[in-house]
Amino acid sequence: MSAWIIFLAILVFSVIILFHEFGHFIVAKWNKVKVLEFSLGMGPRLISWVKTSEGRKIMFLKSSAFLEEHPEYNGQTIYSWKLLPFGGACMMGEDDVEDISEGSFNSKSVWARMSVIVAGPLFNLILAWILCMIMIAWVGYRTPVVGGVIDGYSAQEQGLSEGDVITKIGGRSVHIWNDISLYNLTHSEEKEVEITYKRDGKTHTAVLEPRQKEGDTAPLLGVTGGKMERPGFFGTLKYGAYTVKYWIDYTVDSLRMLVTGRVGMKDLSGPVGIVSAVDGVYQEAAPAGLSVIILNLMNIGILITANLGVMNLLPLPALDGGRLVFLIIEAIRGKRVSSDKEGMVHFAGFALLMVLMVVVMFNDIMKLV
Repeated sequence: MSAWIIFLAILVFSVIILFHEFGHFIVAKWNKVKVLEFSLGMGPRLISWVKTSEGRKIMFLKSSAFLEEHPEYNGQTIYSWKLLPFGGACMMGEDDVEDISEGSFNSKSVWARMSVIVAGPLFNLILAWILCMIMIAWVGYRTPVVGGVIDGYSAQEQGLSEGDVITKIGGRSVHIWNDISLYNLTHSEEKEVEITYKRDGKTHTAVLEPRQKEGDTAPLLGVTGGKMERPGFFGTLKYGAYTVKYWIDYTVDSLRMLVTGRVGMKDLSGPVGIVSAVDGVYQEAAPAGLSVIILNLMNIGILITANLGVMNLLPLPALDGGRLVFLIIEAIRGKRVSSDKEGMVHFAGFALLMVLMVVVMFNDIMKLV
């Protein structure tokens, strides 16, 4: 694996994390919350700049202790570029519940704080939407139109034919062909699948039985299709949103399969897995040219940013969703949860996340051995 591949993986991951933190930052500024620091990367500061009464000041290799010793920087946002090029951070002092001075995060209304917390995951989904629209404008989207019926499978027996437009599968609405593929992938244990389709303006239903014949990697319904179509401007907006919904469904279905035991911890991947995935995509796409490489990297980026947006909204301690739970409780009760109790919950959640990261990292390394 070359240094170029590692650089590409770091770049993709860092842009996604930075966009997440920018969401927190821009909404915090809109709510007039003091942002202590907005940084690119992790670790020691290489370059920092801050606006003071004397103008913009640029500093090199300054520690937090140095900044705390200079009161002229207090209340101003410090912008930093740090040593390790992994993601970024938006520091707002949200953990300092005792600080209710003017402009501090905890001095704001519960609704303002909610909006700041939700903004990070929301910006991840917005980034996914932007990338989806770029891809659709570039190459189009796969329509849910049957392109062919395979002999010997249930679709043929139930009378489906070329040109039928599938609108529902298993009770789920279908907007793009990927919706059909996802349902087949995540519900392969089902013995029967009801689909709704349109033909000549009329709506029909059929119950199909997935079958796995010799050579098949999974049970099949027996339909092929999904021809590429490039919509106009408004169609690009709409189908970009439908594609984001597909990736959200993909993440939620993957979580469901993890909880129900259909996939195990060994199937989880982390940063090392992302680097490996980027390497695999690059090696496969390289012979087809630069445009195919870019499209495939964008697909990985969409998957990661949509996944990060959904995962961060889960009501788990130390995540944005966990903080949101405490804010919702505060809004209902009319008073805050004890800072000690909230701190203990977030600490426990953070410890569990660290354990999970170690397990995921171990899995990634074992896959490479």
